[in-house]
Formats: sequence, structure tokens, C-alpha cells
Amino acid sequence: MPNPTIPSPNVPNPETQPAENIESFGEILNQFQKSHSHKTEDGRQLQATVISVTPEAVFFDIGYKSEGILPVTALQRETLKPGDKVSVTIKGRDADGYYELSRFKIARPMDWDALEKAFADKTPVLGTVTAVVKGGFSVDVGVRAFMPASRSGVREATEMENLVGQEIRCRIIKLDVADEDVVVDRRAVAEEEERAAKDRLYSQIKEGDTVTGTVRSLTDYGAFVDVGGVDALLHVGDIAWGRVNKPADVLSVGQQIEVKVLKLATEGDKRRVSVGLKQLQPHPWDAAAGKYKAGDRVRGTVTRLMEFGAFVELEPGIEGLIHISEMSWEKGKVRKASDVVKPGETVEVVILGVNTAEHRIALGLKQALGDPWADAPQRFPVGSAIEGPVTSLTKFGAFVQLAEGVEGMVHVSEISAEKRINQPADVLRVGQVVQAQVIAIDPEKRQMRLSMKQLVPTGIDEYLEEHKEGDVVTGRLMDESRVELGDGIHALCRAASPAAVTSAKSEVPKEAKADLSSLSSMLQARWKSGGGAAPKTEPARAGQVRSFRIVKLDRATKKIEVEFA
Repeated sequence: MPNPTIPSPNVPNPETQPAENIESFGEILNQFQKSHSHKTEDGRQLQATVISVTPEAVFFDIGYKSEGILPVTALQRETLKPGDKVSVTIKGRDADGYYELSRFKIARPMDWDALEKAFADKTPVLGTVTAVVKGGFSVDVGVRAFMPASRSGVREATEMENLVGQEIRCRIIKLDVADEDVVVDRRAVAEEEERAAKDRLYSQIKEGDTVTGTVRSLTDYGAFVDVGGVDALLHVGDIAWGRVNKPADVLSVGQQIEVKVLKLATEGDKRRVSVGLKQLQPHPWDAAAGKYKAGDRVRGTVTRLMEFGAFVELEPGIEGLIHISEMSWEKGKVRKASDVVKPGETVEVVILGVNTAEHRIALGLKQALGDPWADAPQRFPVGSAIEGPVTSLTKFGAFVQLAEGVEGMVHVSEISAEKRINQPADVLRVGQVVQAQVIAIDPEKRQMRLSMKQLVPTGIDEYLEEHKEGDVVTGRLMDESRVELGDGIHALCRAASPAAVTSAKSEVPKEAKADLSSLSSMLQARWKSGGGAAPKTEPARAGQVRSFRIVKLDRATKKIEVEFA
């Protein structure tokens, strides 16, 4: 036993201190004993503050001169950061002088009485896994105990090796003092602690909260995020505003992320937590109204094909629809969207309409290619000859394609000049290539009238080639406004005195009217020279052969206007 008169090298001797320092010496001694007598603190709960975190351990300020240390493996998926305050228990001191800490509130049993009491009360005890043995583990709970592998909570060989040296909480499920046979169960305690942790979490969080979690696993439909010991589902549709094909493209296991609690649901005994990542980012549609306007030309990527059209992503979170009717100017050409576009293809489109309230944008693909009717009058002027296939037949006419998106209609009366056609299907078929002449065009209404018979040479074609405005010709006056110049060649007459023609008409004998059909044969030899015409002084009457001057000759429309010569 040390001589009390010899001062300790670490403790100041009060006999060598001035009187005025006696009181301060007592305080120093008390502090020294407090900081070094850790055995008196074993099992006591302390409030500790995290100082720093390393990959292997967490260091705490426990109010003593030396810091406390806790292995990261003892956190059991709990995440700590500097400044966090937690409850710990001092187990002892390590070789470096740090206080060894535990997160468990219970003490290690020190004798058989304590073990028997814990077994009877079914209370958890502290133990240290010392080795992997056949069928399980050897655990030090004050005495040597056996823990079956099935009750350890781990399955893989690597996990079993990592468990050696760790402090665990377990329950004694068998105790035989005579044979010194002790069996413990770690899994039951872990499951109880997990349920308790979940209960605490459910009582602390609510829908709309922002929490920090760690990605634990990834699936095709989402990711499971560890939020304070509870697995929450982050669905693939809630990862980003843009389309995510696979969660693994965006997230990785072990990644720490902030998520928003979307839903807390209870299904029987099961509780489910749904979280979202994109909900913490601004919604892209909030700025869409000012960014996208009708008439704008934009580029996007085809994401999905449907029977009615194709969806195009303009930016992450904003998609527009190209309806199948807006893919081509040519009617009936596109039967399904895949005929024109493919998923992943980049396309240029024109915005047709924006509905921010319903998050919809109507897009047009054909509009980006240009309206073929815009310059149709220049490409297909009236009087020009065209050639194209018949696209469809109706009772009143046939539609002919001139260019992609531009069709013209040949009325049944304009198909043939030689015979009467009852319906176009009698002489035409879909796909047949025909020639026709443009006789009228209206680009605003997207209508064009065509004539096939106009391209077939007739008597009027020859007549128009042989005459010009100002020529004096012979013809038969049919009534007050029409003149027959030849077989099937009619002209509009600008009568000098319609009343005279009308009165004269009433005096024409019946046989004169019947004589009109023989005009062609009667005038074959003389209508070019004008011979045989009635004198100018004779009153004009229907059926009369007179001389006329051509005042207008339109070769495009094959129309002639005359006046009395």
C-alpha cells in the first residue's frame, strides 16, 4: 500500500500547497476522480453530442475530459451527423483512452442471478459475439452462450463474419444452470426494435414532411429508401418530372437523398410510406405558359406511341401529343403513328395549342413541313395540265392527288365530253393515273376543280386556234343571249337590242326551231367566210344566221363572247 505521506505523481499534495489553494485543490481532485472513475459510470445513460463521424466510428462529447467512441456498425442503419444528440451508455475505456459507448440502455448481466432474472422477465441483455461456431455463434453474456444462426438475423457468410466482435442485444430463450447451457435470440429483439422504430417514425412524421433517407435497394418499379429505419417506396414515376426508364439510371444504392413524404397508409398490420423526389423540385408546367405559345416551332423526342398519335417530350416533365391527323397533309396516308415516327426519334413540330390547366400541348408534325396549299396557285395555275393518281371515288366525282397534301376534284360532268357518265366508278378506279386540267383553285378552302375532258381535243379547240378577238364569224342565233358558231361551239351574245330578238323570236315558225339541229351541216362551207348571213337591216330572231364579231376569246376556260357585226 502506498505511503500516504508520499504524494502521487498525478495528484497534487495539499501539504505543499498554499492555504489559499486548499479549496481549489479539492475541486481539482473531485474533477480528477470523476473523469477517471469510469467504473462508477458503467451502465449509466448519458446525453452525448456527436463531434465527428468517420467511416469506422462516431466520436461524442460526453461531458468528460476524454471523448466517447461508438463503432459505426453499432448504429444499426441509424445516420448521425455532427451536432446530433443521442443517449449512450459507457461500457469502459479502450487502449487509446476513449470511453467505449453503447446505444443500448440495458446492462450486461454479471452473474447467474442476473441471467435467471432476465430469462424469467424475458428482458433483453447485452452480449458480445465472440466467434462463429457450428450452427451459429458463441456469445459472451457474462457466461458463454450459444446463438443459433437462424436467430441471428443474418444469412450470408460475409454477414456472419462481420457480426463477430459486435455488441448485440439478445433475449435468453433457454437457461440451464446445472449444465451451464444458455441459448440466446438476437432476431426477436431486432424485430421488436424495428417495430418500435417504425412506431416512433409514424408518430413523428406526417404527409408533406421532407426527410433524409438512404437508398437501400433498386427495382424496375422504384427504389426503397431507408428513412429512420423504415423502408419507404420511391416509385419510378416520382423520381423526376422527366421520364425515367429505370431507377438505376438516376439513383445508386447507398446514396443519401432528401425526399417528400407523399402518403402514410395502413393496410391491416402493415404500414406503408410513399415518398417522392421530384416533388421537391419546381414543377416544369409552372413556367410552361410563358415558354410555349401556339405557332412556335420546337424540337422534342418521341417517348410513346399510341393508336391515336405520338407523345413528344419537349423538356423533362413536359410532353405534347401529335395526333395522327396532324402527321401528314395527305389524307388517309397515316393509319398508325409508327408509320411516321419511332420512339427515341427527335422531331421538329409546331405547337398548335397549349392548355396549362390540363397539362396538355397539341403538336403538329405536318405543319413543320410547310403547308402545301400555300403556294398551290403558283405550282398549279388555272389552265395548267396535271397528272396524278385517283385517291378516292364518290358519286359526284373523283379526287386526284397532285402533290402530298394537295388534291383536286374532277366532277362527273368533267370526266368525258363524248358520253354521259353516271358515276365516276364506271370509268375510273382508285390508283389509276389520270391527266386533267386545272379549271379553278381556292387555297383558303383547300379546293381545286379539275377537268379531264378539257384536255381531250374537240371542235372548240380547233376553233379557238383558228380565231382571235376581232374576227367576224357566222353563227346561228339560238336566243337573246346564245349563239351557235359550230358543232358544240357556243358563244355568249352581247345583243344590241334584246327586245327585238325576243319579239322576233315569237314570230319564228315551228319548222325554224326544228331546223336548228341541222345548223352544222348547213354552215360547213360558209361560216368561216361569213357568206350567206342575213343582212344587218333584217330584225334579229332566233334561228337566224347572222354575222358576229368576237369580242372575247378565253382559251383557258374555252369561253367566247360575240356581238352583232
